Amino acid sequence: MKKVIFICLLACLSQSCKDLLDEKVVSGVTSEYYSTRAGFEDAVKASYAPLRSFYATELGMSLTVFGTDTYTNGADGSWKFLNTYTNQFDARTGLVTGLWNNMYLAINTCNTVVDRANAVKGLDETLKNRRVAEARFLRAHYYFLLVQTFGPVHLTLSENTQVTTNASRASVKDVYDAIVTDLEFAAANLEVKPADYGRASVPAAEHLLARVHLTRATSEARQTDDYQKAATYAKKVINNYNFRLLPDFAKVFEQGSGEINDEVIWAVQYTSDPLTNGGGNNAHVFFLMEYDVEPGMQRDVTNGRPFKRFRPTDFTLNTLFRDRLNDTRYEKSFKTVFLANKAGAAKATFDAGKTFNFALGDTTIWIPGYNANDQHLLLPGPKLTQEQFNAKPYQVLTPAKYSERLYPSLTKFLDPLRPDRTTFEGSRDFLAFRLAETYLIAAEALMYTNQPLEAAQYINAVRWRAARVGRTDAETAAHRAALTVTPDQLNIDFILDERGRELLGEQFRWFDLVRTGKLVERVKKYNPQAAPNIRDVHMRRPIPQDQIDRTAGGADAFPQNDGY
Repeated sequence: MKKVIFICLLACLSQSCKDLLDEKVVSGVTSEYYSTRAGFEDAVKASYAPLRSFYATELGMSLTVFGTDTYTNGADGSWKFLNTYTNQFDARTGLVTGLWNNMYLAINTCNTVVDRANAVKGLDETLKNRRVAEARFLRAHYYFLLVQTFGPVHLTLSENTQVTTNASRASVKDVYDAIVTDLEFAAANLEVKPADYGRASVPAAEHLLARVHLTRATSEARQTDDYQKAATYAKKVINNYNFRLLPDFAKVFEQGSGEINDEVIWAVQYTSDPLTNGGGNNAHVFFLMEYDVEPGMQRDVTNGRPFKRFRPTDFTLNTLFRDRLNDTRYEKSFKTVFLANKAGAAKATFDAGKTFNFALGDTTIWIPGYNANDQHLLLPGPKLTQEQFNAKPYQVLTPAKYSERLYPSLTKFLDPLRPDRTTFEGSRDFLAFRLAETYLIAAEALMYTNQPLEAAQYINAVRWRAARVGRTDAETAAHRAALTVTPDQLNIDFILDERGRELLGEQFRWFDLVRTGKLVERVKKYNPQAAPNIRDVHMRRPIPQDQIDRTAGGADAFPQNDGY
């Protein structure tokens, strides 16, 4: 990496967290500045900034949500080939190049912190180790994203201050060894609860260690104790701190004070300050249907800016969320009703033959989630007949009428605190590590270490939280009993289904399917748009052609992944 690029990164992105410290833009600095105490602290803060290039962005969402069993493409967007796996998806794909470049800029920033720490004068030893631990936590995180995405990658653990064209692909084992070593150092030197919200912490490092060991366990670098370590670290996070599963699944995703809650282990920070927010959290736009051209509706801040990018597969809606009688996560994940924000007369679009005269606040669209003749789903109320649907004084969007423009919208990322309806740069934090995932990691790791009874207990904790609260204690108990899984029911497909229900859209799915070896199988089975083209080679993304072209020795020194 060029020294000038690195300096610009630190100068422009010297702050990363809205809740961390007062943010400011620093410019006109030299390389020597980062060996001072103030510059060192700024370098640490800058190490967080690249998280905003991946989490809750078009880049990160497209590379993890598209082309899986849970989401396929909607009507719009330039990256549909990431879902359909056509030959347009190659080494020149911009999002892949962006991920690669952003992560290596981030890694060099972290390396600078680690390398220069001992030369910084007047820095308390404990504070120095803590700041180095933050940088090593982040470096491990960035390398973990790279090794999951590309396999063998270039491994450098020292600051690069000049132009170089020498690079090579380290083994997956070496990359994972570096990741684990960094995270173990972080867990030993970070604070349990930093005074500055948003900094890395002991439980964040332990959670990531659990995820790393779970992932390495199925890789070519697997170690015999990976699953046991994944379970151990996950249980530490669950038992040793004050985190808890919130009683209400929907409360986890409330914006504002709800972003800081007892279930959040660590979040990627965004801010309402346009000078320091970068591209912002833009997850709010990608999962929404085209509601704003329908009768009685126009685009507003509350309902969101609908990009129509990610559309849930039939598998997601009809299999993962088949049980809506006992499990409340469907109704708490998808929008089912639109209320008029545009008064006046209008003709129906998809509900042909109807005309309306809506007043503000009237129901304009109802999405029941089932067809009149559907006997498959378990619902909390009686199924309506087609005649009853037809009699409604508003449009009824049933599954038979779903399209690439009209489908249930995921609501967990909506951002009604944006200043206006066109603002793309959202301000809500992205919940990167939350306790429900920790429980699911523990369950999977325990299942693979022949402890199915304990595994079931952890997965049931997540399922019981989702259970419907009845009118009586007996009704509530019945819903929980219906969701209870027994040890003999546990297998990797069940756990993948449970992760799909709980973590839908949260940038896990492509990684989950790859690490479990289920990507090709489940995409072929559940994603008709992707099924014709997906192959085993798609278990890794292509190395950016720019990286190969700019490496001395070209493809001989830095070979491309098979199939690209």
